[in-house]
Amino acid sequence: MNYTFGPINSRRFGLSLGIDLSPDSKSCNFDCLYCELEAAKPIDKITNPPCIEDIIKDVQNALLKEPNIEVITITSNGEPTLYNELDTLVDELNKIKEDKKLLILSNASLIINPNIQATLQKIDIVKLSLDCATQKCFKKIDRPLKGIEVSDIIDGIKTFSKSFIHDLIIEVLVVKGVNDKEEEMDALNLVLKDINPCRIDLGTIDRPPAFDVQAVSSETLKNLSSHFIGLPISIIHKEQPKTRIDLSEEAIIHTIKRRPQSQSDVDYLFSEHSKQNLQKLLDKKEILKQKIAGVVFYSDITRLSSKSK
Repeated sequence: MNYTFGPINSRRFGLSLGIDLSPDSKSCNFDCLYCELEAAKPIDKITNPPCIEDIIKDVQNALLKEPNIEVITITSNGEPTLYNELDTLVDELNKIKEDKKLLILSNASLIINPNIQATLQKIDIVKLSLDCATQKCFKKIDRPLKGIEVSDIIDGIKTFSKSFIHDLIIEVLVVKGVNDKEEEMDALNLVLKDINPCRIDLGTIDRPPAFDVQAVSSETLKNLSSHFIGLPISIIHKEQPKTRIDLSEEAIIHTIKRRPQSQSDVDYLFSEHSKQNLQKLLDKKEILKQKIAGVVFYSDITRLSSKSK
């Protein structure tokens, strides 16, 4: 069986080769409302996990065929940290990846476990989901296996982030009527300020979900992003705006000091005049342009992220 897929041109990470650690069936300790996979009872192990030798062989063959791959992504039809040989797999992938980045997409359910943290320390880009900061909201949207508490997840991410020297990304996926309330965003903001990830991806449903739930608009995402003060938010916009904003150089600096603007923000919201003023500020070195795990941000010149690439 082939355990790799792609390469896929990812909007956030470039040309990516995926590794599926649960190719036979969904194996996850969550049953999220927005999941693109069919609804399934949460479980705590991967059904029929592939052996490491077969995975490595597939990856080596794929790299020979596609030498321009930028990222090797560890994922799953479910949760990849449930794979019981993940630590050894990461070691073997690091031996053969050469100049590629190693990325994992995880729901963060096991991040409280020191062994999982030690494994993730060896990965170049760790992307963790955190849709809510309150247990009531967490249970409603992520539908976790009994016994999983969002407070443990938050504590685990905080501990991990203090020692992780590579790129830590937090993904927040918003579902209409569930976690789109201002109080939920405010609670998340307090948590994320402590975690201080290098990037936060704020998005909504873009594929047919397992349950009858709806996406929010790009305008709603933009409004919700204002609750994340001073944090680098990358909004995944879905539709064209009704109007574009016209900003002076002073207004751009004020906006960027409040929240770094991604290239997606600029493309989505800025008028041509605003973009010209943005370039003037760059030329005068009054703002900073930096790439964070594959996404371009415009930041306050005093905000030099040690985690930027």
